[in-house]
Amino acid sequence: MKTYLWIEDRKEKSGYIFWQTFMGQLCPEIVVESKKNNSELVKAVKALEDSENRYVIIFDNSFDNPQVAMEQKLLRKYAKAKSNVFLMDIICFEYILLEFKNLVEWIYASDDEFFTKRKSAIVAREKLVKTIQNGELNYKDIRDILEYNENVDNYNVEQLSAKILFDLTRNTGFEVTKSSIGECWIKSCCEWGQRMPDDICGLDASRLQLKEKMQHICKGTSLLMQFQNIGLEVVL
Repeated sequence: MKTYLWIEDRKEKSGYIFWQTFMGQLCPEIVVESKKNNSELVKAVKALEDSENRYVIIFDNSFDNPQVAMEQKLLRKYAKAKSNVFLMDIICFEYILLEFKNLVEWIYASDDEFFTKRKSAIVAREKLVKTIQNGELNYKDIRDILEYNENVDNYNVEQLSAKILFDLTRNTGFEVTKSSIGECWIKSCCEWGQRMPDDICGLDASRLQLKEKMQHICKGTSLLMQFQNIGLEVVL
């Protein structure tokens, strides 16, 4: 029996690269497949006839995006009718990295000036993660998030997560955009091809291997619990 991970991210995008790297290190037997977008992912689950293999579905749960909410309602309906389909509750991969407990400690050295220059983004990240982890959905009413971006009403939670993550990581080896993911997320320390002599991060002393990085991310986010909830074993 094979296990497949179906995601909505296109192959060339940062989300696909992250999941391919993560699974390749911790669950190498799982086949990661892109369904190109959320609508095609829902259609694929609806049309699934294979009952022999297992299918783990990562559908970005941007809970304040009406179009996504409608698609997710259909996805849950189709998945419920199939005993070999398992849904993971993930806002987006950018949010996974935002909730990673060592995020700031990894991307900045202990005396980095970014701690001061990017303080509003650091605080906004802390408030957003804490609010969602507490089961609250009113993140747009939080003063620190409004101070970080006064136009927060123009964003859904996936867009806001991506923006905060980019603002925290830009101009570092950990920089994340929709189209690219920094080499420091997907390679061992220190294999960043564009690294300059003054590019020092929080991992400069520890120099983790790629598998160790993925293990830390799994244990330092909600991923481990979610994998356990669907009976998926990861190598930690």
